[in-house]
Amino acid sequence: MRTRATASCFAGAWLMAVALVAPAAAGAAVLKATLITPDDDPRLERSRLERAYLGHPGGRLSDGLEVALEETKFELEAAGAEVALASAPAATLEAARAAAVAAEKNGAAVLLTDLPAEWTLAVADAVKLPVLNLGDASDRLRQQDCRARMFHLIPSERMRSDALAQTLVSRKWSKLLLLVGGSPQDAQRAATVQASIKRYGLQVVASKPFKLSADPRERDLANPLLLTAGNSYDAVWVVDSDGEFARMLPYRTVLPRPVVGDGGLVALAWHAQFERYGAPQVSRRFAKAAKRPMTAQDWAAWMAGKTLAAAAIAAPKGPNAAWAQAIGKSTLDGSKGTSLSFRAWDGQLRQPMLLTDGQGVIAQAPAEGVLHPRNVLDTLGADAPEKLCPIAR
Repeated sequence: MRTRATASCFAGAWLMAVALVAPAAAGAAVLKATLITPDDDPRLERSRLERAYLGHPGGRLSDGLEVALEETKFELEAAGAEVALASAPAATLEAARAAAVAAEKNGAAVLLTDLPAEWTLAVADAVKLPVLNLGDASDRLRQQDCRARMFHLIPSERMRSDALAQTLVSRKWSKLLLLVGGSPQDAQRAATVQASIKRYGLQVVASKPFKLSADPRERDLANPLLLTAGNSYDAVWVVDSDGEFARMLPYRTVLPRPVVGDGGLVALAWHAQFERYGAPQVSRRFAKAAKRPMTAQDWAAWMAGKTLAAAAIAAPKGPNAAWAQAIGKSTLDGSKGTSLSFRAWDGQLRQPMLLTDGQGVIAQAPAEGVLHPRNVLDTLGADAPEKLCPIAR
């Protein structure tokens, strides 16, 4: 039976704990962040979401941010820190720029974007805040169009193609048939694929364009049997930013060969069936909150939330400059088996890549046996000697 003295001791201890926490909480500043997204995102149309193209978003990225901030709530409270997240949809590039300016005026310390490359650059140039890029994989944002305060949570296209090239080398699938879509984005991504192929000593035996069309006269331009005939190859690498042709290509080639790239075996930041390093628990928590599987873009948003929390904990009293500095120095756990950090030369988050066929994770990159003088994760994407970013961080 609890005595009056015991109850008094408990009450005293509780009051002391409050007294110890209260000054820290009172002196803490709130790290305000704003997520800017397209107002009417064509990637999130119902028909596209139903097809669940590998490498494409599966829903709102705010879901991943909210899960991360909920998971770090205890650590934030223990440090007397706080993160406040707001959203700002934008219908045009000009609206995205205006949303960034308004967020900065309203006290935001960090901006997060899930925008096309040009919109992302407009946002970064409009403010003096760190910008966390969650959704655009364009290499230009890490290279010639880099910005000093821009950080990238989603892997670059070069990281994805390097991961696939390493996997092909490890399996001795060295002769490749390259199929490329007709969009400008496909052309840019095909050039990135060619750079990875050259880097790892693979060989393109032929490169052929394809075109999906409703015109019966152009039906042969997307015929897998015609496109994959006439050459000897170990694998077919397909570049299809839209995703529709690539998803129908496996098992329809003339030769019984694997398909990689945007169909078949795909390199991603995350897949919901990854089963190591605590990843199943992450995917389950996300699925429970968002009512859908966790995609690579969701993982990038989840990591952005963890980045915000790490910055707030490192500098609970701010100011904005302290938070900005803490982001670049963050060492993060992404449930991928190794510590993750931002590269000094391009702001890209170093990370292992997952190779998946959509059903499970087949392999990871960097592949076993790949070496680097400093950090093996820098074998994925443009390394420091290759940097084209003219800005010193």
